[in-house]
Amino acid sequence: MPSATGPGPWQEQGWVARVQAAVARAGLVLDRPQLLVSVDRSPGVQALAILLARPDGPWDVLGGSYVSTGQANRRGYYITPTGVFLHTDAILDWRAEGTFNENHIRGLGLKGMRVWDFGWVQASKGWRADKELGEIRFLLHATDPDYLEQRLGRPASKGCVRIPAAMNRFLDRHGVLDADQERAAASDGRFRALLLPDREPTPLAGRALVVVDSSETF
Repeated sequence: MPSATGPGPWQEQGWVARVQAAVARAGLVLDRPQLLVSVDRSPGVQALAILLARPDGPWDVLGGSYVSTGQANRRGYYITPTGVFLHTDAILDWRAEGTFNENHIRGLGLKGMRVWDFGWVQASKGWRADKELGEIRFLLHATDPDYLEQRLGRPASKGCVRIPAAMNRFLDRHGVLDADQERAAASDGRFRALLLPDREPTPLAGRALVVVDSSETF
């Protein structure tokens, strides 16, 4: 697992408590031990942690990586929303084509990188002082490996969560957020085509992305 050892912000006291509080506020019921993907959008943290959440036991941090979330004070850029976002089979994910934009940037990373789609959500417009809300398509995805991945660890996105290629591959290969997708793949060819043929799905697969902000009181 990426960054499974060594110090990181995901190992700081309070991370698990913040995620547990967000899960409780959302009313998400955990009926079995499962993996959650959590993100701290605080500008001073900008990190992701994979948690093993147990309904009646302690929660463990299994590993993590740095990320980039929404950047403030830049027109067209939204602040990544906090809360619990469910990855369900109501929306079909896709994979990056690896093409360059007008700035010679591969915005979703290399060809074949997984893009997890959480649908349309409300997010604050980071360029407005009144934090007016607008809709964004909320995604979890890789980023350009040559120019942007080295900048992970600071706010930089338009509202989505950017992750390193190594974390993208880990989540994808082991189906960390694919509880619904694995079930759907049994009867729906679209999901079978999406999921890796050589994947090694974990029996602890979950469906929740939890975004918190340690710079705010919880």
